Amino acid sequence: MPFDLTVLGSASPYPRPGEPCSGYLVRSAGATLWLDAGPGTLAALQEHTALAEVDAIWISHLHADHVADLLPAVYALLFADLRPARPIPLYGPPGTGERLGAFLTNTAPAPIGEAFAVHELHDGHFAEVGGLTLATTAVEHGFPAFGVRVTDGDRVLAYSGDTGPCAALTELATGADLLLCEADGPEPSPVHLTPEDAARAAHGAGRLVLTHLGPFLTAEVATARASTVHSGQVEVAAAGRVFAV
Repeated sequence: MPFDLTVLGSASPYPRPGEPCSGYLVRSAGATLWLDAGPGTLAALQEHTALAEVDAIWISHLHADHVADLLPAVYALLFADLRPARPIPLYGPPGTGERLGAFLTNTAPAPIGEAFAVHELHDGHFAEVGGLTLATTAVEHGFPAFGVRVTDGDRVLAYSGDTGPCAALTELATGADLLLCEADGPEPSPVHLTPEDAARAAHGAGRLVLTHLGPFLTAEVATARASTVHSGQVEVAAAGRVFAV
Protein backbone atom coordinates (compact mmCIF):
# COMPACT_ATOMS: atom_id res chain seq x y z
CA MET A 1 0.00 0.00 0.00
CA PRO A 2 1.51 3.41 -0.93
CA PHE A 3 2.58 5.81 1.77
CA ASP A 4 2.43 9.58 1.36
CA LEU A 5 4.97 12.39 1.16
CA THR A 6 3.60 15.83 2.05
CA VAL A 7 5.75 18.86 1.30
CA LEU A 8 5.84 21.24 4.26
CA GLY A 9 8.25 23.57 2.50
CA SER A 10 11.02 23.59 -0.07
CA ALA A 11 12.42 27.14 -0.19
CA SER A 12 16.16 27.80 -0.21
CA PRO A 13 17.98 29.33 1.58
CA TYR A 14 15.30 31.27 3.48
CA PRO A 15 11.51 30.91 3.79
CA ARG A 16 9.20 32.80 1.44
CA PRO A 17 5.56 33.79 2.02
CA GLY A 18 3.59 30.56 1.81
CA GLU A 19 6.75 28.48 1.27
CA PRO A 20 8.79 27.41 4.32
CA CYS A 21 12.29 26.01 3.96
CA SER A 22 12.96 22.30 3.59
CA GLY A 23 10.63 19.98 5.48
CA TYR A 24 8.56 16.94 4.58
CA LEU A 25 5.98 14.77 6.29
CA VAL A 26 5.98 11.05 5.54
CA ARG A 27 2.90 9.14 6.65
CA SER A 28 2.06 5.46 6.42
CA ALA A 29 -0.59 3.38 8.15
CA GLY A 30 1.70 2.99 11.16
CA ALA A 31 4.08 5.95 11.20
CA THR A 32 4.35 9.72 10.99
CA LEU A 33 7.85 10.95 10.16
CA TRP A 34 9.16 14.53 9.90
CA LEU A 35 12.09 14.83 7.45
CA ASP A 36 14.10 18.04 7.92
CA ALA A 37 12.84 20.93 10.00
CA GLY A 38 13.60 24.13 8.14
CA PRO A 39 12.18 27.50 9.22
CA GLY A 40 8.41 27.59 8.92
CA THR A 41 7.90 23.84 8.76
CA LEU A 42 6.70 23.41 12.35
CA ALA A 43 3.67 25.60 11.64
CA ALA A 44 3.09 23.81 8.33
CA LEU A 45 3.33 20.41 10.01
CA GLN A 46 0.51 21.36 12.40
CA GLU A 47 -1.83 21.78 9.43
CA HIS A 48 -1.59 17.99 9.07
CA THR A 49 -0.83 16.57 12.51
CA ALA A 50 0.15 17.56 16.04
CA LEU A 51 3.85 17.68 16.88
CA ALA A 52 3.28 15.30 19.80
CA GLU A 53 1.88 12.74 17.34
CA VAL A 54 5.09 12.60 15.29
CA ASP A 55 6.79 9.22 15.71
CA ALA A 56 10.29 10.35 14.71
CA ILE A 57 12.26 13.22 13.19
CA TRP A 58 15.13 12.76 10.72
CA ILE A 59 17.54 15.62 9.93
CA SER A 60 19.83 15.56 6.89
CA HIS A 61 22.39 18.13 8.10
CA LEU A 62 22.79 21.05 10.46
CA HIS A 63 22.42 24.05 8.16
CA ALA A 64 19.75 26.38 9.52
CA ASP A 65 17.44 26.05 6.51
CA HIS A 66 17.02 22.36 7.38
CA VAL A 67 17.06 22.34 11.17
CA ALA A 68 16.04 25.69 12.70
CA ASP A 69 12.46 24.73 13.60
CA LEU A 70 13.72 22.14 16.06
CA LEU A 71 14.33 25.10 18.37
CA PRO A 72 10.66 26.15 18.76
CA ALA A 73 9.77 22.45 18.72
CA VAL A 74 11.68 22.07 22.00
CA TYR A 75 9.65 24.92 23.50
CA ALA A 76 6.41 23.39 22.21
CA LEU A 77 7.20 19.99 23.70
CA LEU A 78 8.49 21.15 27.08
CA PHE A 79 7.00 24.51 27.95
CA ALA A 80 3.57 24.70 26.30
CA ASP A 81 0.34 22.77 25.99
CA LEU A 82 1.72 19.62 24.33
CA ARG A 83 2.07 16.44 26.36
CA PRO A 84 4.11 13.90 24.39
CA ALA A 85 4.04 10.40 25.81
CA ARG A 86 7.83 10.20 25.57
CA PRO A 87 10.73 12.11 24.01
CA ILE A 88 10.43 12.03 20.22
CA PRO A 89 13.20 10.02 18.55
CA LEU A 90 15.43 12.48 16.68
CA TYR A 91 17.87 11.13 14.11
CA GLY A 92 20.46 13.73 13.16
CA PRO A 93 24.12 14.29 12.28
CA PRO A 94 26.81 14.11 14.96
CA GLY A 95 26.49 17.04 17.35
CA THR A 96 22.74 17.62 16.85
CA GLY A 97 21.91 17.46 20.55
CA GLU A 98 24.84 19.65 21.55
CA ARG A 99 23.97 22.24 18.90
CA LEU A 100 20.38 22.52 20.12
CA GLY A 101 21.43 22.60 23.73
CA ALA A 102 24.02 25.32 23.18
CA PHE A 103 21.51 27.56 21.44
CA LEU A 104 18.74 27.11 24.01
CA THR A 105 20.82 27.13 27.20
CA ASN A 106 20.41 30.29 29.29
CA THR A 107 20.97 30.15 33.05
CA ALA A 108 20.73 26.35 33.14
CA PRO A 109 21.41 23.61 30.61
CA ALA A 110 18.51 23.10 28.23
CA PRO A 111 16.80 19.72 28.87
CA ILE A 112 17.01 18.57 25.24
CA GLY A 113 16.74 14.93 26.33
CA GLU A 114 13.27 15.55 27.70
CA ALA A 115 12.03 16.66 24.29
CA PHE A 116 14.06 14.42 21.98
CA ALA A 117 15.74 11.02 22.21
CA VAL A 118 18.73 11.93 20.05
CA HIS A 119 20.36 9.29 17.83
CA GLU A 120 23.42 10.30 15.81
CA LEU A 121 23.45 9.33 12.15
CA HIS A 122 26.34 7.74 10.29
CA ASP A 123 26.79 6.21 6.87
CA GLY A 124 24.88 2.92 6.87
CA HIS A 125 22.65 3.83 9.86
CA PHE A 126 19.31 2.00 10.01
CA ALA A 127 16.22 2.79 12.06
CA GLU A 128 12.72 1.32 12.28
CA VAL A 129 9.79 3.68 12.78
CA GLY A 130 6.30 2.17 12.92
CA GLY A 131 6.76 -0.22 10.03
CA LEU A 132 9.02 2.09 8.00
CA THR A 133 12.73 1.42 7.61
CA LEU A 134 15.07 4.40 7.32
CA ALA A 135 18.42 3.67 5.69
CA THR A 136 20.86 6.59 5.88
CA THR A 137 23.68 7.30 3.42
CA ALA A 138 26.43 9.91 3.72
CA VAL A 139 26.45 12.41 0.82
CA GLU A 140 28.74 15.28 -0.26
CA HIS A 141 27.92 18.71 1.17
CA GLY A 142 31.22 19.92 2.56
CA PHE A 143 30.49 18.73 6.11
CA PRO A 144 28.45 15.87 7.63
CA ALA A 145 25.30 15.44 5.55
CA PHE A 146 23.04 12.54 4.73
CA GLY A 147 20.37 11.25 2.39
CA VAL A 148 17.84 8.59 3.31
CA ARG A 149 15.79 5.77 1.82
CA VAL A 150 12.41 5.24 3.48
CA THR A 151 10.59 2.00 2.74
CA ASP A 152 7.63 0.03 3.99
CA GLY A 153 9.12 -3.13 2.49
CA ASP A 154 7.35 -2.56 -0.81
CA ARG A 155 7.62 1.08 -1.90
CA VAL A 156 10.77 3.23 -1.60
CA LEU A 157 11.17 6.98 -1.15
CA ALA A 158 14.70 8.34 -1.56
CA TYR A 159 15.57 11.82 -0.29
CA SER A 160 18.86 13.43 -1.25
CA GLY A 161 19.18 15.99 1.53
CA ASP A 162 21.68 18.60 0.33
CA THR A 163 24.52 17.19 -1.76
CA GLY A 164 26.77 17.64 -4.71
CA PRO A 165 27.05 14.95 -7.38
CA CYS A 166 28.43 11.74 -5.91
CA ALA A 167 28.26 7.97 -6.30
CA ALA A 168 26.42 7.72 -2.98
CA LEU A 169 23.52 9.76 -4.38
CA THR A 170 23.23 7.48 -7.41
CA GLU A 171 23.19 4.45 -5.14
CA LEU A 172 20.63 6.10 -2.87
CA ALA A 173 18.29 6.72 -5.81
CA THR A 174 18.63 3.36 -7.55
CA GLY A 175 15.38 1.40 -7.40
CA ALA A 176 13.43 4.14 -5.59
CA ASP A 177 9.82 4.64 -6.63
CA LEU A 178 10.16 8.38 -5.93
CA LEU A 179 13.36 10.43 -5.69
CA LEU A 180 12.97 13.72 -3.81
CA CYS A 181 16.10 15.52 -4.91
CA GLU A 182 17.56 18.94 -4.31
CA ALA A 183 18.30 21.11 -7.37
CA ASP A 184 19.62 24.23 -5.71
CA GLY A 185 21.77 25.83 -8.31
CA PRO A 186 21.81 26.94 -11.91
CA GLU A 187 25.56 26.21 -12.13
CA PRO A 188 27.59 23.09 -11.22
CA SER A 189 28.83 22.92 -7.63
CA PRO A 190 30.61 20.35 -5.47
CA VAL A 191 28.03 20.80 -2.68
CA HIS A 192 24.72 21.24 -4.54
CA LEU A 193 23.00 19.84 -7.61
CA THR A 194 21.79 21.42 -10.82
CA PRO A 195 18.50 20.14 -12.28
CA GLU A 196 20.55 18.09 -14.74
CA ASP A 197 22.56 16.55 -11.89
CA ALA A 198 19.32 15.58 -10.14
CA ALA A 199 17.99 14.08 -13.35
CA ARG A 200 21.14 12.01 -13.86
CA ALA A 201 20.80 10.67 -10.30
CA ALA A 202 17.20 9.72 -11.08
CA HIS A 203 18.09 7.38 -13.96
CA GLY A 204 17.70 4.39 -11.66
CA ALA A 205 14.54 5.70 -9.99
CA GLY A 206 10.89 6.16 -10.96
CA ARG A 207 9.42 9.64 -10.45
CA LEU A 208 11.68 12.64 -9.85
CA VAL A 209 10.50 15.45 -7.59
CA LEU A 210 12.85 18.44 -7.54
CA THR A 211 13.09 20.43 -4.33
CA HIS A 212 15.25 23.07 -2.59
CA LEU A 213 15.37 25.24 -5.72
CA GLY A 214 17.64 28.22 -5.15
CA PRO A 215 16.61 31.82 -5.77
CA PHE A 216 18.06 31.82 -9.29
CA LEU A 217 15.95 28.93 -10.60
CA THR A 218 12.22 28.90 -11.32
CA ALA A 219 10.16 25.72 -11.18
CA GLU A 220 9.52 25.95 -14.90
CA VAL A 221 13.18 26.31 -15.82
CA ALA A 222 14.28 23.58 -13.41
CA THR A 223 11.67 21.17 -14.80
CA ALA A 224 12.66 21.92 -18.38
CA ARG A 225 16.35 21.47 -17.67
CA ALA A 226 15.85 18.19 -15.81
CA SER A 227 13.61 16.90 -18.58
CA THR A 228 16.41 17.22 -21.12
CA VAL A 229 18.22 14.45 -19.20
CA HIS A 230 15.48 12.42 -17.49
CA SER A 231 12.88 10.76 -19.72
CA GLY A 232 10.53 9.98 -16.85
CA GLN A 233 8.14 12.19 -14.92
CA VAL A 234 9.65 15.36 -13.41
CA GLU A 235 7.74 17.41 -10.84
CA VAL A 236 8.59 20.18 -8.40
CA ALA A 237 7.92 20.20 -4.66
CA ALA A 238 5.85 23.04 -3.24
CA ALA A 239 4.27 23.54 0.17
CA GLY A 240 1.08 21.52 0.51
CA ARG A 241 1.72 19.14 -2.37
CA VAL A 242 1.16 15.47 -1.57
CA PHE A 243 2.86 12.65 -3.47
CA ALA A 244 1.90 8.98 -3.15
CA VAL A 245 5.08 6.92 -3.05
